[in-house]
Amino acid sequence: VSLAEALGGTTINLTTLDCRNLSLSVTDIINPGYELVVAREGMPIAKEPGNRGDLKIKFDVKFPTRLTPEQQAGLKRALGG
Repeated sequence: VSLAEALGGTTINLTTLDCRNLSLSVTDIINPGYELVVAREGMPIAKEPGNRGDLKIKFDVKFPTRLTPEQQAGLKRALGG
């Protein structure tokens, strides 16, 4: 996700292994190493037919390599710097 999405929230869309579409709203601040756990959307449990494990989603935050002076000033204002 982008840095803006990581700080401001985002909706992720993904396709499950059984070809269903999931749309997940993420309102938490996503920091490096953040993991979202979605109950009962993971792999089937072999010894428990009909049950599934939890789906764990790890995020990679894309940090910008450059900012314009205006963007830098805006971030400083927004973050209280």
